[in-house]
Amino acid sequence: MYTIGLTSWSEHRSLIKNIDHPLTLQEYSAFFPTVELDTFFYGIPRVTSVAAWLTKVPSDFKFVIKANRSFTLHPGEELTKDELSKKINVFKEAISPLIEQNALKTILCQFPPYFDATAKNIAYLKYLIKELTGLPLSFEFRNRSWFNSQIFNSLIAFCTQNKITLVAVDEPSIGQLSIPFKPVITNKQLLLIRLHGRNKAGWQRTGPDWRKYRTLYDYSDEELNRLKDTLFSLQNSVREICIIFNNNSGGHAAQNALSLKKMLNVQFHNLNKKPPEQLDFF
Repeated sequence: MYTIGLTSWSEHRSLIKNIDHPLTLQEYSAFFPTVELDTFFYGIPRVTSVAAWLTKVPSDFKFVIKANRSFTLHPGEELTKDELSKKINVFKEAISPLIEQNALKTILCQFPPYFDATAKNIAYLKYLIKELTGLPLSFEFRNRSWFNSQIFNSLIAFCTQNKITLVAVDEPSIGQLSIPFKPVITNKQLLLIRLHGRNKAGWQRTGPDWRKYRTLYDYSDEELNRLKDTLFSLQNSVREICIIFNNNSGGHAAQNALSLKKMLNVQFHNLNKKPPEQLDFF
């Protein structure tokens, strides 16, 4: 089974013709059966807010939730074990409506580029898995040391043993602080693929406006067809392959996602009703 989604819902105005407002979740879920949210990365929302999302989407709709940055040791978020345990409990409470309604696809744990393959960091992964026992987890690494041949094989075994989805990432290659695209099945239930684009200059840009350029990329039909061939080679080894497009600095994610959907010849059922003024790319 294939599922396709985008990061967030509000910015994808290209999906609806002549829209004059940020896309709503209800409007977005007329096109895709899943969405990735980084809301939890920056702050844990109230449980009432999370429950309200579920009133806007069909019963089969799923959320990919990015773990809070304190869980993944991002700068300025260093907590004691007691503080971290308390925050994880708050996080669990916030996502409880998603769990109760079977609307949580996975928790995306995206580790920072300097989180490298060391004994200390591997011990932390084991600790985090224990703290989040019973929840569907996906690990995304952004330091190339995890993909060195010997370590990568051990990482695959570790993720497989713990039923963790190892995220496959398409991004520019900029050395040690980037990773190669290596989709492997470590969880028979889910393979998560995240597409950030291949804009090397934008990826390395610094300054206050770096977000405008980091994912500024439009995948070509040739690139999407090569991705399709890769997906076909994996489809019989896993229950679901979920592809998330994050290349939206220039608004390309939605159209690229619809193009891949057509190439894969998949239909998404139980979506919200499309608005009459939707833009039909095909």
